[in-house]
Amino acid sequence: MPRLLAAWRRARRSPAGPPDRLAPAELREVARAVQQLSQGLTRERSLAGSCYMDEPALLGAYLLFFWPVSYAQARQVLGELPHLSGAALDLASGPAPLAFAALDAGVREVTVADRSATALAAARELAAEAGEALRIRQVDLAGAKPGQSDVGGPFDLISIGHGLNELYASRLDAPERRAAMMDSWMGLLKEGGSLLILEPALRDTSRNLLRVRDLLVQRGRVVRAPCLYRGNCPALIKESDWCHAERSWQRPPLVEMIAAAAGLRKESLKMSYLLMASPNSTWNEPPQGRAFRIVSEPLQGKGRLRYMGCGPEGRIGLALQEKHRTEQNAAFFRLQRGDVIVLTEADARGDGLALSQRSEVRIVSPAGRPVGSRSS
Repeated sequence: MPRLLAAWRRARRSPAGPPDRLAPAELREVARAVQQLSQGLTRERSLAGSCYMDEPALLGAYLLFFWPVSYAQARQVLGELPHLSGAALDLASGPAPLAFAALDAGVREVTVADRSATALAAARELAAEAGEALRIRQVDLAGAKPGQSDVGGPFDLISIGHGLNELYASRLDAPERRAAMMDSWMGLLKEGGSLLILEPALRDTSRNLLRVRDLLVQRGRVVRAPCLYRGNCPALIKESDWCHAERSWQRPPLVEMIAAAAGLRKESLKMSYLLMASPNSTWNEPPQGRAFRIVSEPLQGKGRLRYMGCGPEGRIGLALQEKHRTEQNAAFFRLQRGDVIVLTEADARGDGLALSQRSEVRIVSPAGRPVGSRSS
């Protein structure tokens, strides 16, 4: 955070200030720009696809608020890969929060690619401050064709953070174009490599990401996470459904200060994501037993607790009455969105499964861990 704050002050030619907080006038300025950026990207969507990174005030708001959020989201999702090393490519990188997340997760070198020279200059400055060497490439994804002559490779990881939804945003065939683009870039992955797509946890952007997922799966591509289901995503069956992740985090004090001033809530990290495997990969076998990933918050009812689970058999409601709590199923009452569980002795009831005192519930992978990493 001190590096981000120092870079922001240098860009606006401000006098030096406290390394960990904003002065009152600075806070008001940043809060206004954060509100504008939030409105334009998550509500009205008027800024989606525009060159907002070239606007100094908006780039500054991104650096001090959205950069640390995106970095933290990427660190969480990259934790689902058992090991990271080698080289990475960060597409639509902006000032490179995902690139730094990849470096801190174990990648040795990163190429960042974006159309905004201003955002790339900020990424270069942050890398110099951190003692990291980023390879910088100015690339407009909408017109680019993947090629090692332009960006290098092959890569162990390719990422695109909150940028896919901004491509072809006004076109009816946007999912098809996005899927074809991602499929092309996946050709630069090493065997065993991964593509990370990180998107906002909004209904429309999340559902559009699921459409891209389905098109990639139809092309024979494999989902590493979060999906245990191998067919077309069952969250797209009902218009009211979508799928996103949520993780707890310790907000940096500066982010907390800006959020309060801008009237935004960032108590947890919410995002939609896909980790796709390199071409010619095969699906990982799900945990043995009746497995589900929890894809909802706890849904409280009168005397019972319910979640939505998604597993090899589809998206299904899971319910357990408080009076049926036992030592064997007690884990059900502390589940979090993203946990992968295995359960036994569940009976079909309505459009879901009812657990009972005979049921056993095991958390085989907590949220944010590789499937099969730990049991409880």
